[in-house]
Amino acid sequence: MEGAGSWDVLDWTKIEPLSRHVSRVHHDFLLDDEEVIVEGYGVVLVNTDEAGTLLVTNFRLLFLSEGTGSILPLGSIPLATIEKFSKIAVKGQSAPRQSDKIPSGRLLQVIGKDMRVIVFGFLPQTKQRRAVFDALLRCVKPTRLSDIYAFVVGPSNFKNTSPKLRLLNEYFRLIGRHDQQASNNMIENNSFTFSNELWRISCVNSKYTMSQTYPFALVVPKCISDEEILQASSFRARCRLPVVSWCHPRTGAVLARSSQPLVGLMMNMRSNTDERLVAALCSQLGGAKGARRKLYIADARPRKNALANGAMGGGSESSSNYFQSEIVFFGIDNIHAMRESFARLREYLDTHGAASSDGRSSFLRHGGWTWGGGNLSSMSASVSTLGDSGWLIHVQSVLAGSAWIAARIALESASVLVHCSDGWDRTTQLVSLANLLLDPYYRTFTGFQALVEKDWLAFGHPFSDRIGMPTISGSEGMSFELTRQSSTGSFTTSPSRQPSGSYTPQTPASSHNQTSNNYSPIFVQWVDCVSQLLRMYPFAFEFSSVFLVDFLDNFLSCRFGNFLCNSEQERQICRTSERCGCIWSYLTDLRASGGKANAHYNLFYDPSKHNGPLLPPAAALAPTLWPQFHLRWACPFEAQAGELEAQCRNMALKFSELQKGKEVAEKKSKEAIAVVESLTTELQKERHVNTSAAHLAKKASKENVAIKRALESLGCKVHFSSSGDCTVDIENYPLPNIPKVKQSISKSSSEGDEKSDLSVSITVVADEMISDKSVSNSVCETVCPFRPREGGCRWPDGGCSQIGSQFVGLKANFDAFDRLSIYDGYFDSKK
Repeated sequence: MEGAGSWDVLDWTKIEPLSRHVSRVHHDFLLDDEEVIVEGYGVVLVNTDEAGTLLVTNFRLLFLSEGTGSILPLGSIPLATIEKFSKIAVKGQSAPRQSDKIPSGRLLQVIGKDMRVIVFGFLPQTKQRRAVFDALLRCVKPTRLSDIYAFVVGPSNFKNTSPKLRLLNEYFRLIGRHDQQASNNMIENNSFTFSNELWRISCVNSKYTMSQTYPFALVVPKCISDEEILQASSFRARCRLPVVSWCHPRTGAVLARSSQPLVGLMMNMRSNTDERLVAALCSQLGGAKGARRKLYIADARPRKNALANGAMGGGSESSSNYFQSEIVFFGIDNIHAMRESFARLREYLDTHGAASSDGRSSFLRHGGWTWGGGNLSSMSASVSTLGDSGWLIHVQSVLAGSAWIAARIALESASVLVHCSDGWDRTTQLVSLANLLLDPYYRTFTGFQALVEKDWLAFGHPFSDRIGMPTISGSEGMSFELTRQSSTGSFTTSPSRQPSGSYTPQTPASSHNQTSNNYSPIFVQWVDCVSQLLRMYPFAFEFSSVFLVDFLDNFLSCRFGNFLCNSEQERQICRTSERCGCIWSYLTDLRASGGKANAHYNLFYDPSKHNGPLLPPAAALAPTLWPQFHLRWACPFEAQAGELEAQCRNMALKFSELQKGKEVAEKKSKEAIAVVESLTTELQKERHVNTSAAHLAKKASKENVAIKRALESLGCKVHFSSSGDCTVDIENYPLPNIPKVKQSISKSSSEGDEKSDLSVSITVVADEMISDKSVSNSVCETVCPFRPREGGCRWPDGGCSQIGSQFVGLKANFDAFDRLSIYDGYFDSKK
């Protein structure tokens, strides 16, 4: 592709279609039970001028690069994440000196709920765009809930546990019953109604007969009976009466939620039971006898909207009817204003992004150096357009309201009751965000899950309506709020910008608005608020901004069943926890695969720095664009360049590798030290042996001298040769025909030491001439110097008698020879 990047210069004649059949080996990237419905070839992703293959599956739209065959993330979007799509026709214009016009381009625009606007170009006269468009019509918004991919694939490897059990365990934590563990028997028998001094868990809505949008279990004041709860519920819209969302473990202050009261047009309708229930939220202050804490009633709506709702039977409370109370209006706009603001922000980013869906209006995409066309005035105008979207103002309003609520509870020990119209959109945003500010537990992975399941899922935020998915009950009527606005808004959606007359929109029948009037990015806005707090308090959260982005992507994709339907009751009827996978299990597996090095972990998390409430001052509540979410498609480089977490994570990985190398080196060092110590011990043992051997050699030498002296004292002459042989001549006892006696002295030594083993034997005759057992042998009697005159052996038990050919002196005490004379006897004569 060449040229300025606009649609009117695309040379469609040069794009060759790929093979009509894609090999199954290229489909290895498909998920479980994901099936290809339609394939388009020679398709161009206009945002990046890349050609490839476009696949429509029963779960997502996939764009494969023509060169590598890999998935291009920008052109691949889950079907449930598509907000709307439409067909666009572009007429080519004649270039200078060009005789023939370029054929018309066939475009398909896809707008996502995740801030992306993508455009695909198809070859003319191939009918591929029609096939893709029809497939999207059938699959983007299924008519039945069971046709959603989450039900098709089933729980797979990401099985869910009972959300009711998790809700009860969170309630037990809030009322201080840490010794209790929720079970299915508790739910079946309604035996979960535990309590503390102030609050109790009620089962009055266990069958959803009181309120179809409230959870099966509620935390209410202990002094209010179930009968009074039923009476009070009739005074609130959709029977969403005031109940406890969070209670302070020390001061007793609570954060409660409800819907608007039904006070009517004249604001004169009252309910004694409702007033008594609200007053019970203000328990007595600790240490102040009889004094009751103050109550703030926070109405999330603008005051004029609350008054207008009175015409529909709703309205707001009067402080004169509720004891020691103060009414505060936060002025947060409704779901329609949020939807329009989100669309304007998306259009603004697509207009000025580097990967714009319309190349003509993107100044960054083709080498521009600044947004707004390169001059100061146009740049200022583009920045003001961002402010005109109103998105950051809305985020700031929600943040400011939540911070105000948290401050009243933490600093004044006051109780706060929050509501809007129905109590499931703005109320949920404020209450859950205030919980996050007050309780450090909710800033962990497990706590964040408990917070979302308690305040968003259990308390009936209509997720199916807000994300445009089918549900079993459909819409439950209109809200009491009167100030409804058109869903189209004053800003058209990109790329309806029409420069130079090259864009020709199709007929209305050729477009499809996937969303209804109830669609609104309320939950996306809340996660945006959480990311702003994470930016302000980087040490306070266990999870990272990457985790929030992945969490939002999986939420919008409807790949799992956690956020389907509009209430806890509907999810129970559809059995989503049994028939669909669990997003929490999936995210947990992702973290487990990478350990602490996983991108979902916040590297800066230090729970000791923020182990109490977070109370941001008003000056700090200045939200900015969330780069990782808002800019990742339109300005991918800007979304990554400023990501401090990624840089620190790379440094942490390198540090971890160095740490592992250090541990390996330390282990080897310890092993070497152990070997050296072992060798030292062996050396010491060897030295001890050498010393012992030297001592034995010295002793043997001394014994040798003693033997020589003993033999000489018997009249024998001993001659030692250098070879170690010894010749003994016996003079006193002549022995006929006896050869000379030789004494063989053998020495054995080990190299390098002084060890010597000296053995002495005196041979008087050859061994073959002597009998081994004959004591009276003539040779023995002749040689033995201790023989008696009368003959025989005086020493029958001696060594010579047992061995025969050895001399008796071998086992004698050689030291005694120095003290004996020739006339002394060795044995007692009586023996």
